[in-house]
Amino acid sequence: MQVKKEQLTPTKVKLTLAAEPAMMDEVKHHVLQDLAKQVKIAGFREGKAPLSMIEKNVDSSLLQNEFLEHAVNQLYTEAVTQDRLRPVDNPAVSVTKFVPFTELEITAEVEVVGEIKLPDYKKIKLAKPAVKVTAKDVDEVIKSLQTRLAEKKAVTRAAKLGDEATIDFKGTDAKTKDAIAGADGTDYPLVLGSNNFIPGFEDEVVGLKPGEDKTFDITFPKDYGVAALQNRKVTFAVTVKTINELTEPKVDDAFAAKIGPFKTVDELKADIKTQVTAERQQEVDNSYESDLLEELAKKTKAAIPETLIEEELERQVTQLKQNLMYRGQTWPEYLKSEGKTEDEYRAAQKPIAELRVTAGLALSEVADKENIVVTPEEVEMRLQLLKGQYQDPTMQAEFDKPETRREIASRILSEKTIAKLTDYATK
Repeated sequence: MQVKKEQLTPTKVKLTLAAEPAMMDEVKHHVLQDLAKQVKIAGFREGKAPLSMIEKNVDSSLLQNEFLEHAVNQLYTEAVTQDRLRPVDNPAVSVTKFVPFTELEITAEVEVVGEIKLPDYKKIKLAKPAVKVTAKDVDEVIKSLQTRLAEKKAVTRAAKLGDEATIDFKGTDAKTKDAIAGADGTDYPLVLGSNNFIPGFEDEVVGLKPGEDKTFDITFPKDYGVAALQNRKVTFAVTVKTINELTEPKVDDAFAAKIGPFKTVDELKADIKTQVTAERQQEVDNSYESDLLEELAKKTKAAIPETLIEEELERQVTQLKQNLMYRGQTWPEYLKSEGKTEDEYRAAQKPIAELRVTAGLALSEVADKENIVVTPEEVEMRLQLLKGQYQDPTMQAEFDKPETRREIASRILSEKTIAKLTDYATK
């Protein structure tokens, strides 16, 4: 096969491909064998007639069309493999020359991942934060367990710190009076003094009796998780429905036995410390890997097709919409809370999508340079672990699909490559 490659843009190529006679003979032979199953010739069983007779008895247009389809596909596939191209879309193919079964030339224009220039990733250094769990951290978990096991007694007096108040609340913008999505609740059990709400909110409920209402303003913290609410003054209308006085159990060995298979408080605390340490370690590891990949992506130069960036952006939006649905919030409500149109939101998220695509491509390049591979045994072992976690027959069937195996292999490859980058970064 003769291949001529023309770089139309950093992310688009034009291939001019000419087939070799041997390849055309092979394709023709294959096509005739397939067509033989459809042609009946007197004196021969189905599919047993010589191919020369099949060719004489089959419709010539059908034969040529079938031949071209197979030959073009084979030419394009071999060219992509030979030149190690990474197409991101189907090619636009034109047959520029065709003398039936003797000469074939085609052109194929296709969008591809362009050149990727890695930095010296072995010199990227990033310290890994240490995980530390203090006695105070353990005591906070103990306190939460006490609250969960506390005896509740309904009272009619004014609420005080330590009580559980069941409230209805609704938040509106202090200036515009517009309702704020996600800033309302019904029959919400709030332990006063738990600091689970916005700073200052629980203090406003202290002193209210069952059946009483109160309206007050709260200014959200400047570092609040939702950008549109940072430093924003919100008016809350609160109705106290019930108040429960909580009597927390004493922290002793009997308390530890209620929580789990623990004989002493010390055993309970040791288990809590182990679990909290594991959780924080996972959080630190995830954050560290994300930061490391971001650092790699920022230093990598890559010619990325717009198609890949748009696909990643769409994945981000779809995932966010699903999360909002679980939280009972609509997409328009979220956009309104952020103070953005959908176009403005997508424009703000596009650089993030581009960075993620770059990180994925850079990670693949590192794996290639480091000769990191995933063995069938590694995939099988991971599959067996996953199958052990999910007993549902439907899920079990999913694990046996080829695409699931490919996805797992890709995940393992990423894990091994990130581990290699971490090793370099922490030396």
